[in-house]
Amino acid sequence: MNQSLDILLVILLGFGSFFAFLGAFALIKLSSFLRRLHGPTKASTMGVGCILVASVIFHTFYGTGLHPRELLIMVFLFLTAPVSAHMMSRATLSLMGELPPRASRLPDPDGKVREDVDNRNA
Repeated sequence: MNQSLDILLVILLGFGSFFAFLGAFALIKLSSFLRRLHGPTKASTMGVGCILVASVIFHTFYGTGLHPRELLIMVFLFLTAPVSAHMMSRATLSLMGELPPRASRLPDPDGKVREDVDNRNA
């Protein structure tokens, strides 16, 4: 039982670390803000989720018992990460100046943010 539980914990931590690394790699390597936003939000949420599930299993079987803090962190993460990514992408689209006229046309992810936006505080 303990050996299979240890293997499960190692697999969850390995998947979590891989997805967290993938999110960080996407943040560094992708070209524009909209592309950079997608990688870390999806991959890091999955990575942190796997690490938190491993933490829940570890504390349940090896620690002091099941505590709600990891579960609350997971709920908070899965509720706030998509909403914050959506809000950042909407703000970026509004700053790009050219919103797509129809919903079927996707905006250019390499599109430039308007020049006058950065000069507001100057």
